[in-house]
Amino acid sequence: MSGAMTCSAADLSALLGPNATAAADYICGQLGSVNNKFTDAAYAIDNTYLLFSAYLVFSMQLGFAMLCAGSVRAKNTMNIMLTNVLDAAAGGLFYYLFGYAFAFGESSDGFIGRHNFGLQNFPTLTSDYSFFLYQWAFAIAAAGITSGSIAERTKFVAYLIYSSFLTGFVYPVVSHWFWSPDGWASPFRSEDRLFGTGAIDFAGSGVVHMVGGIAGLWGALIEGPRIGRFPDGGHAIALRGHSASLVVLGTFLLWFGWYGFNPGSFTKILIPYNSGSNYGQWSGIGRTAVTTTLSGCTAALTTLFGKRLLSGHWNVTDVCNGLLGGFAAITAGCSVVDPWAAIVCGFVASLVLIGCNKLAELLKYDDPLEAAQLHGGCGAWGLIFVGLFAKEKYINEVYGASPGRHYGLFMGGGGKLLGAQLVQIIVIVGWVSATMGTLFFILEKLNLLRISEQHEMRGMDLAGHGGFAYIYHDNDDDSIGVPGSPVPRAPNPPAV
Repeated sequence: MSGAMTCSAADLSALLGPNATAAADYICGQLGSVNNKFTDAAYAIDNTYLLFSAYLVFSMQLGFAMLCAGSVRAKNTMNIMLTNVLDAAAGGLFYYLFGYAFAFGESSDGFIGRHNFGLQNFPTLTSDYSFFLYQWAFAIAAAGITSGSIAERTKFVAYLIYSSFLTGFVYPVVSHWFWSPDGWASPFRSEDRLFGTGAIDFAGSGVVHMVGGIAGLWGALIEGPRIGRFPDGGHAIALRGHSASLVVLGTFLLWFGWYGFNPGSFTKILIPYNSGSNYGQWSGIGRTAVTTTLSGCTAALTTLFGKRLLSGHWNVTDVCNGLLGGFAAITAGCSVVDPWAAIVCGFVASLVLIGCNKLAELLKYDDPLEAAQLHGGCGAWGLIFVGLFAKEKYINEVYGASPGRHYGLFMGGGGKLLGAQLVQIIVIVGWVSATMGTLFFILEKLNLLRISEQHEMRGMDLAGHGGFAYIYHDNDDDSIGVPGSPVPRAPNPPAV
């Protein structure tokens, strides 16, 4: 705990007269005991805050599951929900065995960690179990993003392989680069920071969202579009998800969880910026929650009216994706920008998402959840946004004041931070493409990636999971297995 009290018996004994030494020892002992209690309380408060944040981030898995389920056709619901469960389960084991060590173990080269495999010699002076749990929740979020891009046509074994590889190796290496104090591009380095500042990605627009989005991009590109999405190479046919209700439910769950994702990334709450005042890290956490909210809200409204102008409809699914795009973008700079700047971030994020979706359609790219466009495109914009709008005061509070620390170009801080942000975008695209692109290519060559045409037409639930996610009735049998068929309904009750 910073600012710990100190007591010297030698200093006190000169002031206390007879029996001074005994009295001084007693007083110092009591003060030391009180000081230890304050230190214990500070650790307990910070760890409780981080654990609660980890629970919030983990709840986003339920949001991902509902969003994915609502965005696919009814015949593939059970499959996509099972993959979300396995992202968390497989990710838990592989992040424990390898991922955490690669991400936050000490390194000499700044590329990959080499200690704490299987949480050996843990906890450390700087990390406790709450920190591991929090980082695991982030790792499985990246894997969940990828599953949306390759939904409705991917073999089950491919999900297991890519999820384990992503959470156990690909994602941890990136998080080491930008979040570990040893990472070569980390702003937490004490010296030799990239361009004198390091790349600022506070909660993971690049580390989480771009990694998951670029991985999904390669998976979807190598698999190709779903049957019927671009018939005969012509215009795109919308293969709409079967439940807007689940999409909205998933979006609100993700929104709720994002308050652990972004504000929780401070990892500690009981740190005063000015001792004895009402301004401290708790203020930064509150500001981060506000910037997160404003960016998402602005992106949602911009998407609402933008899509209305383009399509003539008020589409709830598009609005939900726009909202999430705003969140993905602000995640990098949520702690180092003013609330007004977050509105700019959300507005541009919506335009980026709409533009990426148009480009995907022109290139015949099929992503059922727009995951690559949303998380990859908006995540990249979020990193650029930091290089433009990061505020010097907030950077010094969050990352520590030090000579040569640069801030946003539009805030008068020069272009070095923007340069570091662009380097982050380039290396993430390159690393994920080299690793996940290669993995998906190998799976395709081994015939382990895409399901057969017959199974895709029947639906993955019936072909691979023993039945449907919904109850069917005898008089609905003729609709089972028809591509894109609506969810059968029970007969209407007789009129009373």
